[in-house]
Amino acid sequence: MPVLIEHIDAIARQKQRAVLYLEFHPQSDFADSSVYDYEADNKRQAFLDWLQQHGIAWQPSAPIASGCGFGAYLGQIYVDLPMDDDDPLYRHLRDHLEYPDGSMRDPNQRFFYLPLDIAMRNAHHDEPGFWDTWAKDF
Repeated sequence: MPVLIEHIDAIARQKQRAVLYLEFHPQSDFADSSVYDYEADNKRQAFLDWLQQHGIAWQPSAPIASGCGFGAYLGQIYVDLPMDDDDPLYRHLRDHLEYPDGSMRDPNQRFFYLPLDIAMRNAHHDEPGFWDTWAKDF
């Protein structure tokens, strides 16, 4: 059954704050995304289980919206925590994903911070009928 997956920038605008986003695809250039099955990725599932065990909410999320087209969903997620070094839960998440130097513990994961001001560049996407009009003109 089809599911509507929000773009990460739309989630930031809904939350009215910067947001955290993860990708799990094993290839940094997405050259052959057809071979990656996020539903069969045991490391991704283990991470989602870890989030649940620690009471951290998440939801599927598409990348930043683009007027140039859509890509396939590759298992990306929004993590419902603010980036706040004073928050012990955020620090626990960060330390689970990254080494102290900021590099990723798993090279097949990418951990992003999307500031609200960048998400606001697509605020016109939230206008009623924007995507319907876009689809007609695409």
